[in-house]
Amino acid sequence: MKLDLPEKTYYSISEVARVFNVRASTLRHWEKEFTQIKPKKKKNGIRKYTIEDVKTIQYIHHLTKEKKLTLSGVKKVLSQRSQPEKDKKHQIIATLREIREELNEIRDAL
Repeated sequence: MKLDLPEKTYYSISEVARVFNVRASTLRHWEKEFTQIKPKKKKNGIRKYTIEDVKTIQYIHHLTKEKKLTLSGVKKVLSQRSQPEKDKKHQIIATLREIREELNEIRDAL
């Protein structure tokens, strides 16, 4: 499913609910159930979702509506998914640091 959202820094709960054809209360419930969804909250309680929040919601929506998983099943999938992604991210950062060091050595040699 392609996200049908304009490019912005933050999205309102109504915008996100409309994209996934769910109620705002569903998004608030998912926010309580899944620590991966962390919208910014203003002092008056208004939620502002980042694109990362929206992508996480998209994945949860896919798992619940299309794959027919329960919320506990989704939690298991997300917990299994998050650790390899963190490891992969650390590997990428380490590789980029090595490349930077090599480039600095090449620059110094010139």
